[in-house]
Amino acid sequence: MDAHRLYTVFLRNIANSDNLRFHYPYYTSGFCYTVEAMTHPVTFEITHICAQSGARTGILHTPHGDVETPMFMPVGTQATVKFLSPEELYAMHAGVVLANTYHLWLRPGKEVMKKAGGVHKFMNYKGPMLTDSGGFQVFSLAKTRQITEEGVTFRNILNGDRMFMSPEISIHIQNCIGADIMMSLDECIPYPSSREYTEQSMLRTLRWAERGKQANERPDEQAVFGIVQGGDHEDLRHYCAEKLVEMDFDGYAVGGTSVGEDKETFRRMVRMSTEKLPEEKPRYLMGVGAVNDLLDAVLYGIDMCDCVLPTRIARHGTLMTSQGRLNIKKAAFTEDFTPLDPQCDCYCCQNYTRAYLHHLFRCDEGFGTRLASIHNTRFLIRLMEEARQAIKEDRFLDFKNETLASMKFDERGF
Repeated sequence: MDAHRLYTVFLRNIANSDNLRFHYPYYTSGFCYTVEAMTHPVTFEITHICAQSGARTGILHTPHGDVETPMFMPVGTQATVKFLSPEELYAMHAGVVLANTYHLWLRPGKEVMKKAGGVHKFMNYKGPMLTDSGGFQVFSLAKTRQITEEGVTFRNILNGDRMFMSPEISIHIQNCIGADIMMSLDECIPYPSSREYTEQSMLRTLRWAERGKQANERPDEQAVFGIVQGGDHEDLRHYCAEKLVEMDFDGYAVGGTSVGEDKETFRRMVRMSTEKLPEEKPRYLMGVGAVNDLLDAVLYGIDMCDCVLPTRIARHGTLMTSQGRLNIKKAAFTEDFTPLDPQCDCYCCQNYTRAYLHHLFRCDEGFGTRLASIHNTRFLIRLMEEARQAIKEDRFLDFKNETLASMKFDERGF
C-alpha cells in the first residue's frame, strides 16, 4: 500500500459536541491519516463576569476572525454601511457587520451573490458578517403579505412581483450570501398584540426555526441563530427560549423588541428572554442602538447588538456625543472651531471642527454626512469598548450610571 495514501477518518467529540470539525495530521505505521471532526463554525467563550453587575465580556470566534463582546454591530443593509468604506470600518474597530437578506435577495439577487463568492468578497469586508432572515422587512409589509404555515407571500417593493419566503428559502438565500452567522426566519409581531395571536406566532416561529436549522446547506461554515419571541408574556418567552435551546442553535437572538413598547416593557422582554438562554452561547439583541438600551442590554447579559440608528440620524445632522445629542445644522455652530466631541478618537473628531461640519450640512455636501456617519458609528463601538473595560474592572453599574448622567440624552437614548 502506498505510504502516502490519505485516509479521512470521521470522529465525533461527544464530550463537547457531535458537530465539531477540525483538521490535523495523524501518523502511524508509515501512513498519514487526516483526522476530521465536525465543529460549530461559530463558538463563544466568556472571559469575565462583572462582580458588581453580572454583565459579561467574551470572545466570539468566527471563520473570519475573533471579536470581543459585548459589541455594537454596524448595519450594511445592501452590502454597504451607508457612506462608510470597509477600510473606515476597520479603522473604527468594527467587528461583525450586518447585511440584509431581503434587500440582497431583491438586488443584486442570490445568484449574483453566490457567483461573487459571497458577501465578504462582494463588498471586500474581511471581518465577520451576519445576515438577518429578511423576516422583519417582509412582515413590515403588512398590507401586502400573507402568512401561512409554509411561509410568507408578499409583493416585491421594487416591481410588484409576487414573492414567497419560507424558512428554507431564507436559509438558502443566506447560504448564497455566505455570512458567518445566519438568522432563523421568525415572525416579528407588532406591539401590542393579543396573547392568543402572540402564542400562535411564537409556536410558528419555533416550527420555522427547526425547519430553517435543518435546511442549512453549509453547517460547517455558517452558523444559525434561533430567535426568541413571545411578546410581553413571560411564560411564552421562557417556553420559546427553552424549545430553541433544545434545538441546539449556535447562538440565540432576542426578537420582538423596539417595536413601539415603552422602555420598561423593553427591559422586561429582554430580561425574560435571557433568563432561559444558556450561558455558553452568544446572545444577540436585534435592532437596538440607543445608548440607554445598549447599556441595559449589557446588564442583562446580551453580547451583540445592531441598529441602523447611527448612520440614519447622521444623515439629518444629528450627532451623539459624550455631552449629549447635538444638531450640527444649528446656527450656534457657525463659528465653533472646537472638535465635535473632544472625548472621541474618530477620524471626524480628530481632524475637523464643528464649524466645518456645520458648513458642510448647510451646503448639503455629502462629505458632511460621511463624517457624521463615521462619528456616530465609532461613538457606539467605543461605548461598548468602554463597557467591556468597566466589566473587566467590576464596575459596570457605576459606568452605566455615570455615562447616562453625563450624556443627558432624552428618553429615546440618543
